Amino acid sequence: MKYAIVLCDGMADVPSPALGGHTPMELAEKPAMDWLAAHGEVGTVRTVQEGMSPGSDVANLTVMGYDTRECYTGRSPLEAANIGIDLKDDDVAFRCNLVTLSDGEEYEKKTILDYCAGDIHTAQADEILRTVQQAFGGGEFDFYTGTAYRHCMVWHGGKTALGKITPPHDITGRVIGEYLPLHPDAAPLLAMMRKSYDLLKDHPVNRQRAAQGLSPANAIWLWGQGKRPRLQNYRERFGVSASVVSAVDLIKGIGRIAGMAVCDVEGATGYIDTNFEGKTAAAIAELQRGQDFVYVHLEAPDECGHRGEAENKVKAIEEIDRRVLAPLLEAMKGMGDFRIMVLPDHPTPLTIRTHTADPVPYLLYASDGSAGPGASPFTEKAARDAGNYVPEGCTLIHRLFGR
Repeated sequence: MKYAIVLCDGMADVPSPALGGHTPMELAEKPAMDWLAAHGEVGTVRTVQEGMSPGSDVANLTVMGYDTRECYTGRSPLEAANIGIDLKDDDVAFRCNLVTLSDGEEYEKKTILDYCAGDIHTAQADEILRTVQQAFGGGEFDFYTGTAYRHCMVWHGGKTALGKITPPHDITGRVIGEYLPLHPDAAPLLAMMRKSYDLLKDHPVNRQRAAQGLSPANAIWLWGQGKRPRLQNYRERFGVSASVVSAVDLIKGIGRIAGMAVCDVEGATGYIDTNFEGKTAAAIAELQRGQDFVYVHLEAPDECGHRGEAENKVKAIEEIDRRVLAPLLEAMKGMGDFRIMVLPDHPTPLTIRTHTADPVPYLLYASDGSAGPGASPFTEKAARDAGNYVPEGCTLIHRLFGR
């Protein structure tokens, strides 16, 4: 038996005025998803437990079958695992975004114009991170290059109880003052964030980006703190050999900590320009080499949701269906019996451009016909109307594995 999850990050939505009162799932042409939904089980699942923030870290851990109330220690330590950072027991890891802040005003009155600095590519980001490390690192703090705008800072001997620290993708277009880390113990973080603007605003990379009409990466934003996590080995937990295919450090880091095989795909960006075919080929290759289960994570719908790109979010779903799901399904048909699940980790509604904790739609298809009844097309409403509701999201994986 072969198993697969195609995780469409942030795909779920609510009716959007930009789409004539429809959701992207309702408008997208997605014949593979709709066929699977018609011939399998459809329902909704809560992937974010009560009292937890609806981040991709919590939601993906849940979909993978982990109870986040038992294992979650923060987002950045999961990303640090993929970057190759060996966290010590007293280290605290933070996500370090490269962001675009407005010019002119004093720091607290600046607006966050872009949480991803124009989706800066990793090579340019690395140059900027080297400058940040030179200025602030080498002692109590160290900065490490990740992927695109997503990087890591480690506070050696640091603290985690710092009050609410807001992710930058939650506040695009807003003045940053009320969202800064103002807890007294966070003073060193705020000092570095403040100084980073003066350090980076005229950086050679940003001068080059300005000449090309691109958003500058003119500041850092620190958030998502946590200590070294511990996850039960995936094979020990579920009795399957498992692989992860993803562009982002977060998902790959979860895989590494859980003892899953992690695939690195050239050209995988986490956005709509990603190498969809490369990710599909990697997933198929993992199953063909003997792995039981592959977790294929596609970030593009989430990024489009954060950016308010309604048409691109529809397109992202269509690209996943055509370039990932359809060929993966065809390949699995030649491998014997199989089960495949498709779902988002959380909604990222275009209307608010950030995550919510609402239940998400899922579909489960079994080649032996044991999963059903289905509903088609695969939409949020059809999933709700199906009446199958899984309140404890970490148990959904057992349906995939037929247990």
